[in-house]
Amino acid sequence: MADTAENSASTSSGRYHMDTELVFIEGDAVKDNYNAASVPIYQTATFKQTNADGSGGEYDYSRSGNPTRTAVETHIAKVMKAHRAFVVSTGMTALDVILRLVKTGQEIIAGDDLYGGTNRLLTYVSQFSGIKVHNVDTTDVSKVEARLDPVKTRLVLLESPTNPLIKIADMRTIAARVHEVCPSALVVVDNTMMSPYLQNTLELGADIEYHSGTKYLSGHHDLMAGVIGCREARVAEQVYFVINANGSGLGPFDCWLLLRGIKTLGIRMEKQQGNAIRIADFLEAQGFKVHYPGLRSNPQYELHKGMSSGPGAVLSFETGDVALSERIVESARLWGISVSFGCVNSIISMPCKMSHASIPAEVRKQRRLPEDLIRLCVGIEHHEDLIGDLTNALTKAGVSVKPFSSS
Repeated sequence: MADTAENSASTSSGRYHMDTELVFIEGDAVKDNYNAASVPIYQTATFKQTNADGSGGEYDYSRSGNPTRTAVETHIAKVMKAHRAFVVSTGMTALDVILRLVKTGQEIIAGDDLYGGTNRLLTYVSQFSGIKVHNVDTTDVSKVEARLDPVKTRLVLLESPTNPLIKIADMRTIAARVHEVCPSALVVVDNTMMSPYLQNTLELGADIEYHSGTKYLSGHHDLMAGVIGCREARVAEQVYFVINANGSGLGPFDCWLLLRGIKTLGIRMEKQQGNAIRIADFLEAQGFKVHYPGLRSNPQYELHKGMSSGPGAVLSFETGDVALSERIVESARLWGISVSFGCVNSIISMPCKMSHASIPAEVRKQRRLPEDLIRLCVGIEHHEDLIGDLTNALTKAGVSVKPFSSS
């Protein structure tokens, strides 16, 4: 499904489709005297120099730079169509680095439906750094505009789709409006849910796109990583300064794991997305309220389609009863109960009790985050097995399942 005009368009090299760019490592990404087929792991903290003043080498200390990290950052920058990309220890580290660009007295506009860890970090900076955070419904452009201040606004932080209600923001319009009203503000997008394979937010007008590399980019939940892509050199220099200063750059072995994972992103995402579409159809046929931009019944279907080349592989649905949701989750067998998403294995969870539990109950209620919400992060298993397992879980939980054909 992702092989559309948007996603099959050539990358900055002007040569290859995205599936090929994910696999193909440019020859100048790393200097290797032995021409290894796999990028070498430079598992070293420091590098020998040739001169007494410490000069003479491209690298000196792995906190500042490492050949393996250079290789994955160069590759990711190509995939993201970024001026420069960086890899750090976790997705939350990526956001922390970005937030260092905000000064005391400045303001951040963020969504009211966003990852629990993001909410936790934004709450921290608002309490201890003198930074005002406005949480608004980013699906309504007018509500973002209402909070724009030409002097104070420094960051506009977006998720699209949001986590966990899978709401869509008009990123193109918001970015244009922010840059018009607040020339010094940065539009930042957490694009983890879509991955660079399905959505390129820098082309939509974002200044910074970041990811939890732990999710789709890695794909196997055996790695913690964060990715930051910058559209312009000026912003990239500021981001690199922070990473070098605080030592948050990703280690060599983890860089190698991330690079390996990126190569299979295309085939994984296609399979996961195909499964998710069938599962969303199944759940909607059962009468549940399903949140997924791949459903034509979704009012934001066309908006999302205009920005992305596919709906992704994360969806959520409401049962109307917390106890029922708990029984469904606990009755599943193939679907592991876990936080996170983007893994080859399918995952089921109740966000209000897990990934978003750090958001106070009264705030969740204010933001209309349903306590009964179930989030499904779809893997690469056979879709009939996944739907069959959900059918068994629903039946055990007391739901009368209607016949459904997934063919």
